Parts: sequence; structure tokens; C-alpha cells
Amino acid sequence: MNGETNEARLPWEGQTYSIKRFGTTITNCDSEPSQTPGCIQGHGALLVLRAKDLTVAQVSDNSGALLGHPPQALLGQPVSRVLGEARAEELRAFLARVPVDKNPLYVLTHPGHNGAALDVTVHTIDGVVIVEFEATAHSAVDGPDYFSLIKQSVHRLQSASSVQALGNAATAEIRALTGLDRVMVYKFHEDGHGEVVAESRRPDLSPWLGLHYPAQDIPEPARELLRRTWIRPLREIGAPLSELVPLAHPDTGRPLTMTHCALRGPSVMHTEYLQNMGVTAGLTLSIRRGEQLWGLIAGHHYTGAFDLPYNMRAACELIAQIVSLQHKAAEDRDFLSQQRRFDEVRQLLVSQAAHDGGLSAMVDGSLTLLDAIDSQGAALFHEERWWRIGQTPPEDELERIADWLSGRPEFASSTQPVFVTDELGKHMACSPELSAVASGLLAVPLSTRGQKLVFWFRPETLRTIEWGGNPHDKPMVPGPNGPRLTPRRSFELFSDSVRGRSRPWQQWEIELALRLRLVVMELVISRAEHLTELNVDLARSNDDLDAFAYVASHDLKEPLRGIHKYAHQLSESAARAEPQDAQRIEGLIRLTLRMDSLLDSLLHFSRVGRVALELEDVDLDELVREALEMVVARRGDKPSEVVVAPQLPHMRADRVRLREVFVNLLSNAFKYNDKPTVRIEIGWYPPHAVNRKAHWPPEVTQHAIFYVKDNGIGIEARHAEQVYKMFKRLHGRDEYGGGTGAGLTIVKKLVERHGGAVWFDSEPGVGSTFYISLGVS
Repeated sequence: MNGETNEARLPWEGQTYSIKRFGTTITNCDSEPSQTPGCIQGHGALLVLRAKDLTVAQVSDNSGALLGHPPQALLGQPVSRVLGEARAEELRAFLARVPVDKNPLYVLTHPGHNGAALDVTVHTIDGVVIVEFEATAHSAVDGPDYFSLIKQSVHRLQSASSVQALGNAATAEIRALTGLDRVMVYKFHEDGHGEVVAESRRPDLSPWLGLHYPAQDIPEPARELLRRTWIRPLREIGAPLSELVPLAHPDTGRPLTMTHCALRGPSVMHTEYLQNMGVTAGLTLSIRRGEQLWGLIAGHHYTGAFDLPYNMRAACELIAQIVSLQHKAAEDRDFLSQQRRFDEVRQLLVSQAAHDGGLSAMVDGSLTLLDAIDSQGAALFHEERWWRIGQTPPEDELERIADWLSGRPEFASSTQPVFVTDELGKHMACSPELSAVASGLLAVPLSTRGQKLVFWFRPETLRTIEWGGNPHDKPMVPGPNGPRLTPRRSFELFSDSVRGRSRPWQQWEIELALRLRLVVMELVISRAEHLTELNVDLARSNDDLDAFAYVASHDLKEPLRGIHKYAHQLSESAARAEPQDAQRIEGLIRLTLRMDSLLDSLLHFSRVGRVALELEDVDLDELVREALEMVVARRGDKPSEVVVAPQLPHMRADRVRLREVFVNLLSNAFKYNDKPTVRIEIGWYPPHAVNRKAHWPPEVTQHAIFYVKDNGIGIEARHAEQVYKMFKRLHGRDEYGGGTGAGLTIVKKLVERHGGAVWFDSEPGVGSTFYISLGVS
């Protein structure tokens, strides 16, 4: 029957069921009956017993050679025909007391037909009892002390401090227990392809660590089998197989489910695949995360058959289970280690934002968002603008990403509002320039409505994946039933460049971003509440201060008038007084006049803060002409030149208050001037003008800016703040025409009430330029 295909019509399925024998192939690897192959590895024998009476329903066709009875002599006979009465009773008692459903366990050792010991394992499935007889070099009862060996292995595995250390320990322990030439940990990636992430090998073998293998190398039927069982031993690749007789169960017509059989015949595709790699024997163990298949521990041997007795397999299976359990713990340890480090940074970052007065401190402070999450760039949308650090897309691209994210359901999730990808171009249209800095994106909203956002970016990482052979090589070859797919034959190193992807984000990084989001949201809410309270208190204080200034200046007027009156009367009656007394009386009169001016200024300042603005459309050309007319008397006898820019714009402002601003600025320009000819220039810069100065306040960039420039005495830089203080004069009381020192204070107050700003450039002895910007423009 070598090279033939037996076909049995299955009434339960209504289609042809192909059985493999001695390397016979099938049409497609994805349709191979991996769990019901109908054949076993030839070094053992198998009996299928009816559960009710332990009579033989199916038997492998090599039973004559191993058990001394050909199939036809065993079918329908009690199992005692093979085992003898004593061992048959031992088997019956074992089945009665030990749970063996889908759980193969060693039960006894049978002498076999030629005196060679056969280990006997048994399990039940689908209502039948499966008994496997396996010839091995070392029987389960006289082999090495695997219990002691496994105790040492378990200790080393539990001591692994990381996922990588666990993988290294697992490969070393399996190889030490078995003596296989090469043992690898093979991890499945999200797209299904695999990567060798740990390896223990014979020194003369080429390393495979870091090599990648296409997803189709392990097709879905094989993966499903690996999800259901922990271990898959192959004593000798390409050795003869033995079929079951009959192929289907005579009572049900169904094929035998051999998922948990150690002797289960290998897939043709798997056999050819391993032969193409030069493997002569192998052992495959599953690494699971819950119900998911995380990866494999794969062992290869390259020099003939390799015995894998029951106790050795049980020890290896236990290691696979421990690795599966420890894997999550090791990953958690990795996470906790990273979490502790970044949690400290997160706490310092939030404290810095709280102390420095805003979220922008997380971008321009000593610690930044780049310290919180390992990335090359970060962007924060806060206070209606983008704050950027590191390598980020330009603002128009940030806006496009933000608009696109606003429509993503996961970004609006109430439980985990986050979007994460290492391949942004897979989700939205990306230019090569955008991919260069933002192939990886981790984004979280910092407010429930998404008014605040934070993005972390990772650039495209041009990766060269080292494949174990060409991942696209899976040729069609002739077969007994026509062309069919075969496993690839080439395992030479094949490099493949991957573009448009960044270094992937780890789960712990995503969780840290979400934790940072919660803390920042708490900070934002807390600061908003605090600012509301401060604004209420400030408004109350300003009202109280304005009211006090008004009352104080108004009420002080009356006693001041009395003092001035009496001083004037004393002056008239002191014509014959001593000159010294007359001077004192004149000084008293001057002081009352100055006090009156100060109170007038104070009263006016308090009114500036209390009177509501009456906004209207103001023609600045007309307003400046009115202001010049009001200060014409203050020009003095000096020649003067006033240049006004043509076609000043219209502004929305309080006409009276804005005119007062220009009156004060023009008065100062005329007053504080020591040049033979006074020169004053009045002009403006439109919004977003290209000739703006770099040192101007950034918040005024979107508004028109007006200026009054003079060639006067100038202001020293050290007095930049003092000039706006109430009643603060930088010169003697009577120098430059005197004055109360309230003009610039009132200018600043009026401009700020319009939502604007005032500042100046000045050079002593050369002149000054005062700028104003009105936020309501």
C-alpha cells in the first residue's frame, strides 16, 4: 500500500475522507484532517476499545509485528487477548478510578511480541477507549529520574526575571531533559507569522535566533491542534505509518479523533516541511495564554530517530504548562518594572504642570511628555493651540489627524479612550513625509469632549526582517491526484524590507498613557475649579478696590479744599510776615494743588475700572485727529512734526476710552522730548504682518498693532515695569512740565479692558515707541 490513498465514504459527512499512508499526500494543507489522520507512527501500535466491554473496535495494521496478533484476529475480541487477564483487569481498574478523558496517562508496561517492553498509555474520547503501545529505549518504569530533574527545572523557570529570560531558560531546560540538537521558542506575531525569540542549540549548528517564518508554515489546522494539546512528539520523520483497521469506527462510521494520541500520524505537509529542513525527529510543545496560542517550544533532531519516552514527554509537557503560566507573570514583571520607572516620571510631570500653572509645562518644562512615554515626538492641544516637542507633524497635519480621530469609535470610548497603531498609513492617508515622523501614533483625549488632546509619535522604522527562507515560496508540484501545494524547500536567509511601520507600542505603554490621562483630567478639573474661585475673589477685590478709590478720592476733596482756602487766606494776610513764613505758606498752597491733581488722577483711574465699555465701529483716522487737537496746546514753542500713516483702519472699541489712550501717549511724546524738533510717528501693523518683531508678545499676533513713536529722551530698560505704576515718575516733580505719573497706568488699564496689551521699545537719548493691540479688533 506504499504511496496509495485509501478512500472511505463517511455517512456522517457525505464526502470523501483521505487517509495518508507512507507519505501519501493530499490536495491542500488547510484541508488536511490533522485531528483524524487515520494512521499512527509505525514504532507503536494502537487499539480502539468499546467503553462498555473493552472489546477491540479498531486496531493499527502493524499489530501483528508489535502485539503478536494481526488486526483480523483482534477485531471484536476483548482487550485481554492482547494484555492477558491480569493486565486487562489492571487496565479496567485504572479506567474506573483515574480521570483519563482527553488525558493520556501511563498505565502499565507490556512485554510485547518480541520481548521488547512497550509503554502502555490510555485515554478516552468521544465514548471510546484509546490504548497506545509505544516501543521506547527506556521504559517509563526504568528511565531517568525525571521527577528530580523537573524540580530543578521548575525552580530555574520560576526564577526568570523577564519574558526573554524565561524563553532562554525554557529552551535550555527542554534541551537538557531531552538531548535534542536544537530547541527554540517560536512566537506568533499578530499577523500570524512566527519569530524565533529564544534558542538553545548544538554549537556546530547555525543560529536561527531572530529569524521570521511565514504564517503559512504552520497552517490553521495545525494551530487548532496545538491549541487543544500540549505536546506533539515525532520519533522519526518519514518513517513508515500504520493505518487503522477499519478506517472508520464500525459502530458510528466516524473517523477516530486522535488529537491527544502520542502516536498520531503526522501531517504530510509537516513531514515534508521538516524533511526540507533536514530534521529527522522532533518535539513540539504549546505555549498558551488562556485559550490563545502564544507560541511554541520546538525541538529538532538531525541524526536519525530519537526516542521520546512517556516520562520524558510528561516532564516536557509540564515545563510547557509552567512556561505558559509563568509567561504572563514574567510579562507582568517586565510591565511593573517599566511602570515603576515611568510612574515616577508621570508624577513629577503632573506636579510640574500643577506648580508651573498649566499643561503646557508638560511640553516646555524640565520633564516633558517624551519622558513619560518612550517616543520621538509629542503634541498637546491645549488652550486652542498646539504645543509640540521633538519630531512631530506640522500643525495642519496635527489638525487633520485630530479631525480623523474624532470620528473613531474607540477614541470616544468611555472606558478606554485611546487610539494606538504602529502603522498609521494603514488607517488613514499618509504622505511619505508624515510616515517619516508619525508611522506610530498613541493618542488619548485629555477631556471628555476632546477639547484637549495628547499625541505621541514614533517615526517609520525601516526594518529588514530576516526570514528563514523566502516567505513567498510555496510552489505547486505534481501529486497522485494532480498539482498540489507543498511546503517550501528553501530555508536560506531571505531579507525583506518593511516600510511605513514604527517600533510597536507595548501594552504597558498604552496603560501608562491612560493613567496619565486620568491624572491630567483630575488636574484640569481641579485647576478649573480653583481658577473659578480665584476669578470670583479677584472680581470682588477689584470692585472693592475701585469703590474704595472712588470714595477715598471723592471724600478727600472736601478737606483738601478747606486746607487750600485757609492757606490762601494766610497768604493774603501775611504780606508783612517774615519771608521764611511766606515761603512756607506758598509751599503749602503748592502741595494742596498737587494733592488735588493726584486725587483727580486717582478718581479718574477708579472710574476707568468701573465704567462699562461702549463698543462701536471707530474710524482711527478721525480718532487720531481728535487726539492731536486735544494735545496741541501741550506742544509748547518747539517746532514739531507729526507723521500719521495713511488710511488707518476701523476698529471696534470704546471711542472715548481709545481716544484717551492716544491722548496720553501723544502727550508723553511731546512732553518727554529734549530734541530741537519734536518728531512723532503714528502707524500700524495689520494682523499677521511679516515685519513684526520676534520679541513681541505671542498672544497679539492675530490682531492689528498700533504704535506711537517719538524721538524723545527714551526709557532705560531697568524702568520697563515701573513706568506703568500709579504715580510713578522717573524724573523730578517739576521736570518736563511736571505731572502725576498716572498717564501710562491709565493707558495700560484701558487697553487691557479692551482685551489687548501695551508694550514699548526704547533707547535712552534716541526715543521710544509704544505699541498697543486691542483684543476686540
